[in-house]
Amino acid sequence: MGDAADDESAGDDPVGAPSPAGDLADLEPEPPSVVEVFGAQVQTARAYARLLATDGVIRGLIGPRETDRLWTRHLLNCAALTDLIPHGARLVDVGSGAGLPGLVLAIARPDVQVILVEPLERRVRFLLEAIDRLELDNCEVVRSRAQDAGPSAGGADLVVSRAVAPLGRLAGWCSGLVRPGGTFLALKGSSAEEELVRDADEVRSAGLIDAAVVRVDGPAGPAFVVRATRTADRPIRPRRANRGRAGGKPVRPTNPRGRTGH
Repeated sequence: MGDAADDESAGDDPVGAPSPAGDLADLEPEPPSVVEVFGAQVQTARAYARLLATDGVIRGLIGPRETDRLWTRHLLNCAALTDLIPHGARLVDVGSGAGLPGLVLAIARPDVQVILVEPLERRVRFLLEAIDRLELDNCEVVRSRAQDAGPSAGGADLVVSRAVAPLGRLAGWCSGLVRPGGTFLALKGSSAEEELVRDADEVRSAGLIDAAVVRVDGPAGPAFVVRATRTADRPIRPRRANRGRAGGKPVRPTNPRGRTGH
């Protein structure tokens, strides 16, 4: 789920339009740990899994080969971040795509306020529909690249990201959205340690310190998270392309449950 500029037609996938019925036959059977992880929100998590397996596949946000491992590889993997998030935090998900991990965290942690930052129009429309259908009142969507999202998404307690970009580049994009003393969390694979060693200078240049890989042993297997702290010093900003592009603005859903920032 890249974090690139988007000029797609606003006519694709209009919010509220009916989507073709998807086939749930290939959806991975629900692991027993899902109830433990999502607790009182388990029905919402199930509805989100069904939405990903149907509309998510139809719209090209989830590969059709991912549905038979949707719980273990995606939802439960993302939920591994929940124990690293303090109560009541304001959290930004950069390059949210289909809502992984942002919507998973909003479901599992209703105490957390989640801002989904996503530049692509068709993905933004899917996120707005998901917030509406899942009746989430702790989410908002900002259509923007991370580099431009500061006016609407800056000052966050945490910035999280998954499968967006190499660590060094991601750190440069995200650090300006984290308040001083806040936390950067990048959900990576088993090569996270090697990636951190390779990109350590870029991470420090972005104003992130004390970077380390945290292994979280969850019900779907280990998850590897690069965690770092934002310094009070102003980070070195990456050079911005497409300087004529307007800064990110919150996108207003059709249903008031999907909150917008101001």
